[in-house]
Parts: sequence; structure tokens; C-alpha cells
Amino acid sequence: MRDAVLVAAVTIATWVLCALFNVTEMLRRLNAPYERYQLDELPTVLLVLGLGLSWFAARRYGEARREIGRRKSAEAQLAAALADNRRLAQQYVELQETERKALARELHDELGQYLNVIKLDAVGIRDDTQALQPATHRRARTIVENCNHIHGALATLIRELRPTGLDELGLAAALEHCIETWRPRMPGVSLRLSIAGDLGALPEGITVTLYRLVQEALTNVAKHAAARHVVVRLERIGEGGADDQWIDVAVADDGVGTTPGLPTRGLGLMGMRERVRALQGKLVFKSSRGQGFELSAQIPVPPDAVLSP
Repeated sequence: MRDAVLVAAVTIATWVLCALFNVTEMLRRLNAPYERYQLDELPTVLLVLGLGLSWFAARRYGEARREIGRRKSAEAQLAAALADNRRLAQQYVELQETERKALARELHDELGQYLNVIKLDAVGIRDDTQALQPATHRRARTIVENCNHIHGALATLIRELRPTGLDELGLAAALEHCIETWRPRMPGVSLRLSIAGDLGALPEGITVTLYRLVQEALTNVAKHAAARHVVVRLERIGEGGADDQWIDVAVADDGVGTTPGLPTRGLGLMGMRERVRALQGKLVFKSSRGQGFELSAQIPVPPDAVLSP
């Protein structure tokens, strides 16, 4: 609109000056020898040109304004869709964890208890028939061994479904237990856990996501890294009543590393990225061939979970 006004103002000013100084008559006298070129019609042509440019500028301004309006509307719809997508993803993660928690409880309370009863009965049969019925004793002993094997597999499955001690002892204790369970699986690897700040007042969604990040990262280290040292770090940033708080989590190793770009293609890492995005966080992978691998995430703490000073 400003360009159109400027064109119109210049055109009008030109016309006023031409009328004030009688430019047409002056030009007529000066250009009389060149009348065949019709130079005395130039002011009128300029006026028409100015009006045309004004109309053109106004038309382009209107089109640009409508285009900006359409883009703003599309951006608003996209932002709303992204917000809905994050909300649905977070709800999905929460529902998944709720189902895992319920399933772990049922496995522990129902299947675990019946398995213990079967084992106790088998132990009784084994002890009672040890001298009188060797065949029955062997079968009872086999049942006891199978029960022990199933019990171990069940305990592992329950830990995968729901982190041990997470509900009762909190995130820090659950991570310490997780590190301890990984030490026998990775002999010769130095595992170190560093925790700074209060992690006890976090929402369940953040707590479970942090645990799953560390769990998946250690799984990848055991499978692919061939590392000698692994460091797990968690820190709560912005404590002391600050409104802007977040959790920093990082798992770094000194293993073989990988080509930049490839680490993000694994299903496990993709799942971690979706978990972090659902919490409006950011997940970053740093690696190069022969230089180790580092996974780091920053997850904001909701305002209602911010601790008072």
C-alpha cells in the first residue's frame, strides 16, 4: 500500500508542478520544431502511467496480503496439528506405561504366586521320594529346575515391563539398580552413574522416559559399542524456584562409534526420539567412526512440577 501511495503522490505532484509552471506551454515553445514527435503529450502519458502503476501496486499489495493471511492460517493449523500430535503421543506413551505396569503387577501377583506354589509342591515331592522312588525324585527335581528357570525369565520380563523400584524408591534408585544389573552383562566395561539435582518430584511420564532412555542406550552399548568406559549423567537444571527447568540426560561411551547420520535410523532410537518429542524435549546423537557415541536429551519440567525455593 505504501508503494501505491508513493506512486500516486509523485504523479499528483508532477501534475501540480506542470500546471503551476505552465510546463505544457513551455514545452510547446521549446519543442515547436519537433512537433512531429508530440512531446507536449508527455505529461498526460506520465499521469496515466502513474495511475496505472498505482493500480498495479494496490493489486499486488492485496494479493500479497491475502497470501500472507493464507500462510498464517496454514501455520496456525500446522501448529495446532503438531500440538495435537504431541498430546496424542504423550497420551499413547502414558497408556502404554499404564498397561505395562498393570501387566507386570499381574505377572508378579498371579503367575509368580502360582509358580511358587508349583515349585513348593515339587520340592516336597522331591524330598519325600528321594530314597523310595528315584524316578519320581528325578522328575520332581526337573520340575523345580524348570520353575527356577521360568521364575528367572519372569523376573526379567517384569523388569522390562516396569523398572524395578521406580514406583517405590524413585528414579535415582531405579537407575542405580539398572546400572548394577548391567555390570555382569558387560564384564570389563566401566559403568559410572552421575546424578545431580532432585529427581524425586518429577511427573511419571518424565521419570519413565528418562529410565527408558538410559535403558535403551545401555542396550545399544552392549550390542554395538565394544566400549571400555560408559558414563551416564543426569542433572536437573534451573533448581531453586526457577520457572524454566529441564532435565539433562546423557549416555556416552568410548566405543567404535558410527558414521554420522546412521545412529538415528534404529527403531530403538526412533522410539526414544518420539518419547522425548512427546514431552516437548530434544534428543541429540553425537558420534563418529572410532570416536565413541553419545546420546543426550533435554526434557523440560512442567511448571506444576517446579520445586519451590
